[in-house]
Amino acid sequence: MGKSSQVENDLLQAIHETANDLYSAGFIDKKRMHKYEALCLEAVPSYDASQIRALRDRYKLSQSVFASLLNTSPSTVKKWEIGEKHPSGPSRKLLNILEHKGIEALIQ
Repeated sequence: MGKSSQVENDLLQAIHETANDLYSAGFIDKKRMHKYEALCLEAVPSYDASQIRALRDRYKLSQSVFASLLNTSPSTVKKWEIGEKHPSGPSRKLLNILEHKGIEALIQ
């Protein structure tokens, strides 16, 4: 993590802690607290074809098993790996979890 990323992360954490304290003290409502929580979430990165293939290779998974793990079809994984399609939404989140927490996080 770069220096500016760490500063941004520290700032967002401080904002979240402050908002949580204000919520606990009754100064902000639940709806406002949810907005602060949403602002403090890290963005899920995009994955290109080579990153997806590298991730699948890291765990030595076939396209079919990889697809099953991500709750998608093998043809979708194939299209991701040739750059014809790109993962979005839940698939990007699952790829991010797989990348950072490992396969165990998805199969428990």
